Amino acid sequence: MSHRSPIRAAACSAAIAWALALSPAALGADDDVLKSRLEAAMASDTRSDADKARDDNRKPIETLQFFGLEPDMRVLELLPGGGWYTKLLAPALAGDGELFVAIGTTRVQAMVEEGSLEDVNVVDIDGEFVRDEGERRFRLDGLRIPVDDIDMVLTFRNMHNFTEEGRAGLNAEVFRVLKPGGVYGVVDHTRRHMQADYYENWRRMDPVQMIKEIEAAGFEFVDYSPLHYRPDDELLYEVGRATVTGNTDRFTLLFRKPE
Repeated sequence: MSHRSPIRAAACSAAIAWALALSPAALGADDDVLKSRLEAAMASDTRSDADKARDDNRKPIETLQFFGLEPDMRVLELLPGGGWYTKLLAPALAGDGELFVAIGTTRVQAMVEEGSLEDVNVVDIDGEFVRDEGERRFRLDGLRIPVDDIDMVLTFRNMHNFTEEGRAGLNAEVFRVLKPGGVYGVVDHTRRHMQADYYENWRRMDPVQMIKEIEAAGFEFVDYSPLHYRPDDELLYEVGRATVTGNTDRFTLLFRKPE
């Protein structure tokens, strides 16, 4: 049995309701515009060869389409790291929508300041990262992100960096900044369901636990995607291992703030 099956069971009715709520005609037009903009961004010289080499693995167009990205949205990306997704989101939203990035924005901020990355609003947060002695993960004490009326929040391969308390605070703040009906897209490395924490799996997350935690913040679970399913990942090893890195199984989950 696939290790995705618990998510399939949980997602079925929510996915049907989500699909019925959308207008196919409107989505088709926006989807064409979005795809065209993303394809142009993917080919841009602002992206390095290393960035482009990850396109087949990360499937950005399919991933962002699954999350329901539209060109006129106000989008918040959390923990953008080196800006791999930021370099695609910014031109996709330019002119019609707006992109904000928050938490762990040092490298993106540098690109904005040097002029190699445009149409990005770097947001300074209130709060601080705290890592207790002997703990691998961080808390986010007093987190406040000074934006609101957001249509979509996205984070890619980051939730494993936080303690359960830290994730709870983050999810609560995401819930606050989203407008009613806004969506929350989460991707991270998959851990076996209910597997105990140990040194090889600490950068993996149990997707069922992730669903429960985000629902506890008030969200509705909408759907999951098998886009990043990797049957050859045994879900046993550290994601940075040479035999695993770049080919981890990743869950791709979509949530919605109730109207």
